[in-house]
Amino acid sequence: MRSCRHLFLIPTVFLLAGCMAAVPSPNKNAPDSHVQRGTHVDDVATRRVSLPATLPAMKAFPATRGTRPIRSNSLIMGDFLDLSFQLESGRPLPVLSRFEGPISVTVAGRAPARMQADLDQLLTRLRHEAGINIRRGAGSSGGRITIEMIPKRNLQRHVPHAACFVAPNVAGWDDYLRHRGSARTDWTRMQQRTQMTVVIPSDVSPQEMRDCLHEEIAQALGPVNDLYRLENSVFNDDNFHTVLTGFDMLILRTYYAPDLRTGMSRAEVAQHLPSILKRLNPAGGAGTPRLTPPTPAAWKRAISDALGHGKPIKARQAAALRAVSIARQKGWQGNRLAFSLFAMGQLHIQSDSKLAFAAFKDAETIYRDRAGTDLHAAHIGVQMAAYALSAGHLDQAIATINTHLPAVRQAQNAALLATLMMIKAEALDRKGNASDAARLRLDSLGWARYGFGSNAQVGARLREIAAIAPSSAR
Repeated sequence: MRSCRHLFLIPTVFLLAGCMAAVPSPNKNAPDSHVQRGTHVDDVATRRVSLPATLPAMKAFPATRGTRPIRSNSLIMGDFLDLSFQLESGRPLPVLSRFEGPISVTVAGRAPARMQADLDQLLTRLRHEAGINIRRGAGSSGGRITIEMIPKRNLQRHVPHAACFVAPNVAGWDDYLRHRGSARTDWTRMQQRTQMTVVIPSDVSPQEMRDCLHEEIAQALGPVNDLYRLENSVFNDDNFHTVLTGFDMLILRTYYAPDLRTGMSRAEVAQHLPSILKRLNPAGGAGTPRLTPPTPAAWKRAISDALGHGKPIKARQAAALRAVSIARQKGWQGNRLAFSLFAMGQLHIQSDSKLAFAAFKDAETIYRDRAGTDLHAAHIGVQMAAYALSAGHLDQAIATINTHLPAVRQAQNAALLATLMMIKAEALDRKGNASDAARLRLDSLGWARYGFGSNAQVGARLREIAAIAPSSAR
């Protein structure tokens, strides 16, 4: 299930300085953004930036392949076992369950053309990179995945905390409502997968639909657990990665290796993993499964409380501080500590910008020093670029953005890409390079239409960024 709290990572621009006043965010569920007092946002939007009468065509990313996993095979084996034999709730799964034979995919409900194209790209990748026999159409035999498109309000009326989700052994939304909470939809009782339903909101941005397709179809096919320790994977509730990575494709290819079969126990699967991974990922080396201690429930609760909407801000801030404290007590140096710091930074921008800035810098140091976390660093980079722009350090803002653009393009995050391009355009404008700024800003709008969806949200993001710099810089 893709949680609503993934909206925490929709890039929002913050001013890490003292006196701030709220600016409407382009997504009402995302954290508030801030500008210096005395700036009238409507005046800025009218004077400096406005949407053209006709927006450029929506941009979309071409088909691509994931990069090679960087983890050793011994670690990947441990990851595979933890992903495949446990639910996110912590309940164990007694056996491996998967589809046997060809898999057909059908779409029900109102599905935009862009979503259909993204689905075709994903299925092509699954065939070529994961070796899974999966295609569009209503197959007469084999397994079936139904993608049901419904309005977001209907989805969250019944599953309030989900942005999208997958349910086993049901054929569509109505079938799910009839059987939810029953033994039929209990993952722990499933022996073999024959019918899965992926539920996706039909009225969100194209990027959010695509992100849901990648995560939920991957879970319909394979692991239904998420691990916060993973850095280059969609099987992680931090939701930095939203498009299936090379690691994810290797996990799915392993899941459908001929050496394995439905109904195997964890111990039986573990016996086969060394030979499977040696064959599928020879660069990962040899060895046996290297198991990682489970993430403590107290840290998971702290992160969940910090990212959960509907809670008082002070309670969320306290939860983020607890998460950082637990991570440091455990001696973690990787993704879990950095994500705790990132959450702390996001939640303290309004009340304590110095603490927020320090948290971002500490998280940035961790991400910068580790392989495979360039995208994570880019989420910190958007904050740092906004800060440099607000302080009038225009060259620094541009240099920061240029550093992170390749990773953002590789990860196919259009919302973050558009935000970075808009900040860079604003910096170029204030350096007096109006023609380059105009071209870059126009280019960003095509990505923004994919990343944010509506014209209103695209315009709000432009106004938000135009309002960042002090008046004296205009």
